[in-house]
Amino acid sequence: GAGRTETSMMNRIKLKEPQKEQNRFRLMIGSRNLTPKRLAQGIVGVVLCIGRILLIAGLCFVLLYPLLYMFSMAFRPTKEILDPSVVWIPKTFTLDNLRLAWELMDYGSVFRNTLLINIISSLLQVATCAVTSYTFARFQFKGKQLLFGIVIFSIMIPSQLTIIPLSRSFSHFDFFGIGQILKLFGATGTVNLLDTPAPFYISALFGAGIKSGMFIFIFRQFFRGLPKELEEASAIDGCGFVKTFLRIILPNAVPVCVSSVILSVVWYWNDYYYSSMYVPNMPTVSLMLSGLPSRYASIYNAFADSYETVTLMQAGALLTIVPVLVMYIFLQRKLVQGMERSGLVG
Repeated sequence: GAGRTETSMMNRIKLKEPQKEQNRFRLMIGSRNLTPKRLAQGIVGVVLCIGRILLIAGLCFVLLYPLLYMFSMAFRPTKEILDPSVVWIPKTFTLDNLRLAWELMDYGSVFRNTLLINIISSLLQVATCAVTSYTFARFQFKGKQLLFGIVIFSIMIPSQLTIIPLSRSFSHFDFFGIGQILKLFGATGTVNLLDTPAPFYISALFGAGIKSGMFIFIFRQFFRGLPKELEEASAIDGCGFVKTFLRIILPNAVPVCVSSVILSVVWYWNDYYYSSMYVPNMPTVSLMLSGLPSRYASIYNAFADSYETVTLMQAGALLTIVPVLVMYIFLQRKLVQGMERSGLVG
């Protein structure tokens, strides 16, 4: 009997030992019961989290690499370009590249020219697109869907298809047919508007500016999301179309207006194609940036060294994007807020 008792006690002790180890393991990992299914779910969650982090880090590197490379080259002396020990951070920082790029681009006058074209065109474009999109969003008239389809189709038309007739129209501008009437009385019926900001202003004023179709679509999506009770209440108070739009609708559309102005400013600032056709003798920042190597060669009567050209172009690119970058840093919250309220993102 004593032997059986000792054997049963030993078996109980052996059975309790794995239980103690399991309890100790549970205390180490937490109070939740660990099952193979939960363990597998936890491992999958960790793997997915690491994968997301790596994906985001890779995308950030791809997006930030040109900016980092530009900053590194803009402040790097020419003699350190071939130095294998210099990868990102130069051993000595220099402002000579920026000074040379500033002088060759004539940055002060070029900045004024670009700003003159940019700000006025952007404001005219946003104002015109806001009125046009409100008409599409709230009013019913014949041909509405067809006209809006043409607006959307204009987004997909390459600028190369329209630039030649537009340039010819602005080089012989007849004030929308009035010039043809003046010719009957012997007066000069056309005016050359090229090399002036007028082509940009006229295009923006009549809804044909850079990416105007996109802005009309953005504003239309926002106005369709506003409750119609706002217009009904203003109509009861005696407000007409213009008063309702200016006092009720437009104040609610401030975030979308700000984001549209930011995007318009960026697109006009970076534009090279229209600027080269409309104002070839009124240089903008993008035009002067593209001509930096040839301008350096013509001024110094020598072909620009390939390595010096790299630092010179990166310094010019830095001067070009600094105003837009500063604007984005201070207004990025307004831009995101406007995109969210426009209904383009969830």
